[in-house]
Amino acid sequence: MILSILLIFGLGNMELLLIVLVVLLLFGGKKIPELMRGLGKGVKSFKDGMDGMEEELKKPADKTPPADQTEKKP
Repeated sequence: MILSILLIFGLGNMELLLIVLVVLLLFGGKKIPELMRGLGKGVKSFKDGMDGMEEELKKPADKTPPADQTEKKP
């Protein structure tokens, strides 16, 4: 799947290698695992939120009608 996304953007092997080297130079070898861990937590949080929204949409609507407010009290 990731490969197909990269092909859409026209990224080949050399471009991917260049991106990896730039990221390695910018952040260093020790920071990359921390960055990936944070990215993974963010994606997991996003997926959990989307699942929660799907569950809310699938719940049946409350069947009780609202109280009739057109009646006049004496």
